Amino acid sequence: MPAPEVSAGLIAARLSAVGLTARVEEHARHTSIEAEVPESLPAETWREVLEVVAGADRFGLVASSANGRTLWAAVHKAVPATGDVRGPGHQR
Repeated sequence: MPAPEVSAGLIAARLSAVGLTARVEEHARHTSIEAEVPESLPAETWREVLEVVAGADRFGLVASSANGRTLWAAVHKAVPATGDVRGPGHQR
């Protein structure tokens, strides 16, 4: 498994490769990657995007009528303790 900074960089690069503009931000405990998703994104591209973000520790999609759709992914900088593992209901 690559180092967290490498994983985050690969996710950002792959999102850019499918036509999304990725933003990477460093935080104390994780690296976040965000990209705006256009309404007209083809289904095949969605499949590729989901494959890409599946490599992150957490990911999701925030959609609002005011700000459109933002895809986000987070890569932890340290492996969480067993008690800190979160399920799908606790993302972001």
